[in-house]
Amino acid sequence: MDNPGFSADDELAQQRANDVVARILARRGTALESTAGQDHSADAGDLEREARAGTRRIQGYANDREEISEVEYRQVRLEKVVLVGLRTTQTEEEVETSLRELAALAQTAGSQVLDAVVQKRVKPDPATYLGSGKAKELAGIVRAVEADTVIVDEELAPSQRRGLEDVVDAKVVDRTALILDIFAQHAKSREGKAQVELAQLEYLLPRLRGWGDSMSRQAGGRVAGGAGIGSRGPGETKIELDRRRIRTRMAKLREEIRKMEPARRTQRLSRRRGAVPSVAIVGYTNAGKSTLLNQLTGAGVLVEDALFATLDPTVRRTQTADGREYTLSDTVGFVRNLPTQLVEAFRSTLEEAGEADLLVHVVDAAHPDPVGQVEAVHQVLGEIEGALGIPEIIVLNKADLASAEQLALLRTYFPSSVAVSGYTGFGVDELRHRIEEALPRPRIQIDCVIPYSRGDLVHQIHEDGEVDHEEYVAEGTRIRARVDEHLAALIRDVALPVATEGAPYTRQDSGE
Repeated sequence: MDNPGFSADDELAQQRANDVVARILARRGTALESTAGQDHSADAGDLEREARAGTRRIQGYANDREEISEVEYRQVRLEKVVLVGLRTTQTEEEVETSLRELAALAQTAGSQVLDAVVQKRVKPDPATYLGSGKAKELAGIVRAVEADTVIVDEELAPSQRRGLEDVVDAKVVDRTALILDIFAQHAKSREGKAQVELAQLEYLLPRLRGWGDSMSRQAGGRVAGGAGIGSRGPGETKIELDRRRIRTRMAKLREEIRKMEPARRTQRLSRRRGAVPSVAIVGYTNAGKSTLLNQLTGAGVLVEDALFATLDPTVRRTQTADGREYTLSDTVGFVRNLPTQLVEAFRSTLEEAGEADLLVHVVDAAHPDPVGQVEAVHQVLGEIEGALGIPEIIVLNKADLASAEQLALLRTYFPSSVAVSGYTGFGVDELRHRIEEALPRPRIQIDCVIPYSRGDLVHQIHEDGEVDHEEYVAEGTRIRARVDEHLAALIRDVALPVATEGAPYTRQDSGE
């Protein structure tokens, strides 16, 4: 909309913003762009992919804005959407990358992106996020394209969402609500569903809004629908009652998650007791973590060209070339401005990364801003106790899609990185070798004879330790190896001393 107060610089800035919009609509969402055109028919996880397709939103509700505005409990229903972004201190490239990522999130949620609006402002308007003129222009675009939802590329204050919604006469959803909606679609385990619901309720609580008299009526005691004792108290409005119910539900969910946490912790401790090193695969969403897990272990987990395809961690055992066992964990993907509600709700899941011996950090080498992806992942890892102190291998995935110049530039940023392609298998052997070299090794050197009656200990040494030499003598199996403290203590109780040349057997304790 024309504004007589606009200067020439303002008009130039707005023209540039319009150019950004045109590029966004002409290209695929940034997080999905690198894999556009690939054949995904052979990707693992067909059954789960088919099940998820059934949860997509039903199309054809473009003319029910009046119905939407009257719904008391509103779930995010996305069909035809218009994107909204604000350029304050960012560069044009940063705004474009962020808005294209928002388009990819909307596509993952099952939406059709029809248009986008970008405004150049010093700071967001406290009432409607956009300026009043731009908000009215947005309302015209929404009517013209028959959109039913506006998605804003930031977390809105409750008052901003209400103000913008009143102007555009359509539902307004912010980036946080969109990510929460995707998580709700993809959650499949009991723990994952509870974590997502808790995050959604934490987001919803300060954003409850009443329409007309439906949430402002007061009633007290036994008058409230004949409920009697335990119903809402004197003067309590319906919105207050709903808030109380949400808090009660949140407390119940936190208790359920707390009760489920010991099972996951017990699994971790059992792996620790067995001295099995753990490797956590972390990275930006859609960087190719699940594809890489399938390449390294043959796990066959779901692979989908979509954001946040994996929510529940998948743990698989595999072996090094010399027979040492270790576990690989596929964790939830990260994203810029990951909602704090999700970080808190998924804390027990994210601890898989915080308690690992090694992090394999997967980066989409063909992404427009891979360095920004790494920074976003490190920001989330910083909220997990101990995660930033864990050794890390940077993996430049999708090397088959990145140009030689892109890979060369990334290698200057990350000199010790490994270039791979989870899709074709290129570089996977080198990555496997790098993981084996970085795994923690047993610390105690032993040189002893294990009686033949304790073949179980010899087997355990081969499983959990590193054998340097093995031979069979009259008294048992002579073995020279490195083991952990727990296994060394078991061996020390039963081992026979090693005979030296020209001398009888003498007992010797093994040590570091």
